[in-house]
Amino acid sequence: MVHRYKATIQGNKIFMREYEVKESSSLYAFHTFLQNDLGFSPDQMVIFRALNNNGKVVKEFGLFDLGDGAMDRVTLESLGRSNLTNLEYVYDMFKDRAISLELLSKGELMPKRSYPRLIAERGKNPDQFSDNYDDFEQLMDGTPEQDLTQEDAAGLYSSEEV
Repeated sequence: MVHRYKATIQGNKIFMREYEVKESSSLYAFHTFLQNDLGFSPDQMVIFRALNNNGKVVKEFGLFDLGDGAMDRVTLESLGRSNLTNLEYVYDMFKDRAISLELLSKGELMPKRSYPRLIAERGKNPDQFSDNYDDFEQLMDGTPEQDLTQEDAAGLYSSEEV
């Protein structure tokens, strides 16, 4: 079986990713994929938090056992059996910054596909060390074809304002 997760950042409507991960995968394997996909530094402490249906944290899984198990020993399948389908991937423990991972669906493994894999994306990757998520390209009105021309940009910053 394959689990399809939607990744979002709370309070942000720009960032979104969808991932497919084998249910037999460990949280550590998922962490490694997320770390590489999002360009996060490999030397930072991270944890997964398992949430109940009310969004309350009920378990935490770290690189080391925090009492609920270590990431390399917990699979998505075991979380599903415990009805813990929503996760938070805390990528900055000091600032408590996390990506919400919501289970969208379960499906069959497709032959000749490697997992985990990125299915869909919107917005740029969050900066692991920034205080907030900024994606100004997505915030500009219009389409990429309507970008400022060099003449427009020159008019915005005339020598009198500088």
